[in-house]
Amino acid sequence: MKGGMQGMLKQVQKMQEEMQKVQSRLGDLIVSEEAGGGMIKATANGNKEIVSVVIDPQVINKEEKEILEDLVVAAVNKALNSANKLAEEEMSKVTKGMLPPGFNIPGL
Repeated sequence: MKGGMQGMLKQVQKMQEEMQKVQSRLGDLIVSEEAGGGMIKATANGNKEIVSVVIDPQVINKEEKEILEDLVVAAVNKALNSANKLAEEEMSKVTKGMLPPGFNIPGL
């Protein structure tokens, strides 16, 4: 029984080390999403940080300021959702087979 527990602890330790490696790489992984048919493009990294927002010059119109703001929000939210999915996929590669289905690690 003791050997089994030590083996399990080693597996958990290895998983933690792998998760730390993945977390350190997430900042280098990039996702981009668009809104308004490509008029607004938001780019996020795997750490769920927005790294850029690109606005097509054709959309910059003082009279349509609210529409532009809505498109930016939509593109940013889509990019953050994609970054979240990316982070989950990367982490699941590490924990695959080690955690029961549906088990969620807070903060990831």
